[in-house]
Amino acid sequence: MTASPNLLEVLETATGPNPSASVIWLHGLGADGSDFMPIVTELSLPKRAIRFVFPNAPQMPVTINGGMVMPAWYDISDTAIRREDEHGVRASQAAIEALIAREVSRGSPTGNIVLAGFSQGRAIALQAALRHPERLAGVMALSTYVPLADTLATEASPANRDVPIFMAHGMQDPVITLARAEQSRALLQGLGYRVEWRSYPMAHAVCPQEIVDIGRWLTKVLG
Repeated sequence: MTASPNLLEVLETATGPNPSASVIWLHGLGADGSDFMPIVTELSLPKRAIRFVFPNAPQMPVTINGGMVMPAWYDISDTAIRREDEHGVRASQAAIEALIAREVSRGSPTGNIVLAGFSQGRAIALQAALRHPERLAGVMALSTYVPLADTLATEASPANRDVPIFMAHGMQDPVITLARAEQSRALLQGLGYRVEWRSYPMAHAVCPQEIVDIGRWLTKVLG
């Protein structure tokens, strides 16, 4: 685990020496950076060296869980996620921007950086990527939705208007319903974003076929 002043703690792994591309992958509510590390070895990736960065969300009370303190990217106040914690969303967006800057300083230009994540973490990846002032390689959104949707049209960065977006969702997801994810997909497509959509017969999870599809997509955007 590594950390620097003003940066989130992260876990890292690389597919080869001297990486020139990076994937910053955010975990879901209550998990940590180790949650998705095992998936890296299951992906059929391009031969280039890629650094995977798995940050740990800050610890905070989460209203929906009785105020219990846990790793979270922002507070959630009800099951329908109707009242969004805008301050928390924007604070986490800034933290991810800092990680992007660090990856650039370590040899991965923004055009070789993918923001990825699951559930709440993926909401932050969408929030940051679509507002980032420089073109990214892609955005991977697993089992999630677009946060602060009402502000996206005015805050979206022109640099990432054509960024490839991979969205995947479980058809039996009881946490973030398929209908909510489809609404977010429609919002993005209505704003002109290129969305590659996949749905799977699963709940709020990741399945083997999804891992295969993720590997193919990463190869396409980073290969």
